[in-house]
Amino acid sequence: MIQFKNIAKTFRKARVLDGISLDIAIGERVALIGSNGAGKTTLIRCLLGEYTHDGEVAINGLDPRNNRTAVLGTIGFVPQLPPPLKMPVGQLINFSASLCGTDPQRIHAIAKRLGLDIDGILARQFVRLSGGMKQKLLIAIALGRDAKVLVMDEPAANLDPEARKIFFDLLAERLDDATMIISSHRLDEVSALVNRVIEMDMGKVVLDDKVADAVTLTARLACRIVLSRFEPAFAKALDGWNLSSRDDNRVWEGEIAGPDRLRFLGIISRYTALVSDLSLAEIQS
Repeated sequence: MIQFKNIAKTFRKARVLDGISLDIAIGERVALIGSNGAGKTTLIRCLLGEYTHDGEVAINGLDPRNNRTAVLGTIGFVPQLPPPLKMPVGQLINFSASLCGTDPQRIHAIAKRLGLDIDGILARQFVRLSGGMKQKLLIAIALGRDAKVLVMDEPAANLDPEARKIFFDLLAERLDDATMIISSHRLDEVSALVNRVIEMDMGKVVLDDKVADAVTLTARLACRIVLSRFEPAFAKALDGWNLSSRDDNRVWEGEIAGPDRLRFLGIISRYTALVSDLSLAEIQS
């Protein structure tokens, strides 16, 4: 479905992407993670055909820069920063729906599920909405179409906790009919949705982990963590995971449920400076 071949991008002599090559198949749900400046947003912009770059990008065999209308018609996109549109909300919804041949009421319905009073803001300019309202509307527009590819750049950043939960419920409803790329700082937040994790750093892919969908609810993983030094905050973060410690709280061992693997690793990733060794091994029944 999506191909990146040796993608490189430079801004003012700074190498932002450095030889990215990836194949993302139909039905894969990718968590694109990494710190600010890792290159995640630039890679997404190349995928959408917004930047010139070295290398090749293709979505379903088409170059998104040379075939923008055909390609973008199959993509639902939620940007990290809302565009400064002065168009009234009602007009924006109708315009977006007409581009992809969907019913505007589908967008209305999703916006209402997210807790947005859509009927009360139809005449208001998009640019005058609050950050959270903009984000809910952009999500509703992206999910209100029959997009085969969903690309979301920090999509839950401005959502309140209740809207965040509903948003991930909405994504879960699309697991069987869409390829997803979700850029996020919080791996634990999207772990239940994804079946692949791609981590970027300094414009390169440093981790590409395909997570088997076949992991059952009863699968168990033996976990062992060795710390270079003990930190009370680390112990607090592991509270509730039923791991025991020894050797002055420097060695932690226990079992992790298979489906919780990514959420657990997301928590551990906050303490990478402390972790000198980490192992997860499936327990054979």
